[in-house]
Amino acid sequence: MNNPSLFQFFHWYYPDDGNLWNHCASQAEHLAWLGVTHVWLPPAYKAAWGSNDPGYAVYDIFDLGEFDQKATVRTKYGTKDQYLDCIKALHQHGLQAIADIVLNHKHGADETEEMTAREVNPLNRTEMALDTSQIRAHTKFTFPGRGDKYSSFVWDKHSFTGVSETMGDELKIYLIEHKDTANNWNEMMDDEMGNFDYLMGADIEFRNNFVREELKYWGKWYVETTGIDGFRLDAVKHINYRFFQEWLHYMRDTFQKEFFCVAEYWSGSKEPIINYCNALEQMTQVFDVPLHYNFYKASMEKKDYDLRSIWDGTVIRDLPTHAVTFVDNHDSQPFQSLESFVEYWFKPLAYALILLRVDGFPCIFFPALYGANYDEQRGEENFRVELAPIPALDKMMKARQLLAYGEQYDYFDHPNTVAWVRKGEADKEHSGCAVVMSNGDDGDKTMDMGEAFANTVFVDITGNIPDNITTNEHGQASFRCRGEAVSVWVKEAAVPLLG
Repeated sequence: MNNPSLFQFFHWYYPDDGNLWNHCASQAEHLAWLGVTHVWLPPAYKAAWGSNDPGYAVYDIFDLGEFDQKATVRTKYGTKDQYLDCIKALHQHGLQAIADIVLNHKHGADETEEMTAREVNPLNRTEMALDTSQIRAHTKFTFPGRGDKYSSFVWDKHSFTGVSETMGDELKIYLIEHKDTANNWNEMMDDEMGNFDYLMGADIEFRNNFVREELKYWGKWYVETTGIDGFRLDAVKHINYRFFQEWLHYMRDTFQKEFFCVAEYWSGSKEPIINYCNALEQMTQVFDVPLHYNFYKASMEKKDYDLRSIWDGTVIRDLPTHAVTFVDNHDSQPFQSLESFVEYWFKPLAYALILLRVDGFPCIFFPALYGANYDEQRGEENFRVELAPIPALDKMMKARQLLAYGEQYDYFDHPNTVAWVRKGEADKEHSGCAVVMSNGDDGDKTMDMGEAFANTVFVDITGNIPDNITTNEHGQASFRCRGEAVSVWVKEAAVPLLG
């Protein structure tokens, strides 16, 4: 079996021209050739702010760009038919389509309702006003553009735990009173913000049995309608694990298949991420957010960062079979709320670390391969962001697909220069590679590729080192890299396989 990889085919500022589904379909063949096995697509349903909304401000999960709602038929990414054609194109090239599903909250309600609520401290949601008050909030969703097609369920105040409103620069959060929930937030797995059930919008009440049944019905409809192969579960830190435990079991039992799933629990600490994964009986992969932050820290500190510590505190170290590793994503890119964008010079090193090693399920971010340009307005100032593609990323992706196999031996014995070798497998033609990187000066490592690589010529596919290296009669050689760079050494005979 070839090494798997996930490709995130969007970023937050992807143009709102309705062309993403078509673009992805046109790239399916190329992504498959590069070795991608799973393609993560953005939220496909109608969002509150219409066709310029990235999709995380969820309005109608049954409208995949089919109905005239929120002043548009299509979503930011295209129409329902284009979405279905995109998934078919991915399948035609052997790729799995992964849907981004956002079930934590809803926005853009069609009507307001009056309700009894209690104001809470936004910084500690366990601190609440002593007295309740009557408020009017946007919590009733009737979907006038869709009507009862696909579902007649009406979301109302009983479907939500809390709401918010902004008064000037002040955010006010309210807990909606429900007698059958002990008038409290849903239980979360850690105590961040006291209780981090509430994130934004109208927060979905998963203790409501009618809500859970509607979301199971929707999940079945969604898979039958689209043919999607798996799910990226958004914002699970704010959703009690019991819901997804129930939902995932239902989906598995209904379709008699184990869907590929990856849960986004955004935390710089590995413990709550791993705890959530274990609570879900390891039915999902989880994003290794701590590793991303290690990459970010390393990129900022340059030679002062000890590369031997790059795996410290990470999910991949403690739960390697369930870690989806990534360098950046739409939440960490410039001008996003979780901005922690890895510096450009370090990205090739980081991608080598996630693509060419034994452990982890790597995820490649759209701008890393295709680049991205966008403008962001902050106050009266306009900023132009230009994200260039990562040099030799396509070569590293191809090397993962064809060459990064076999036993792994690490040479993490220097704070600034680290390396490893993969010794290849007999049934993988010309497989095996040597990787060496430095966050300081030029570096080198004398490494042992094994007798099978005796007197073998190696080429650096990154192009950073133009001269070839030949191993001795025992398969040993001194493999080099430039300062603040990575070199990926492969057999000269393997180079034509990489395109």
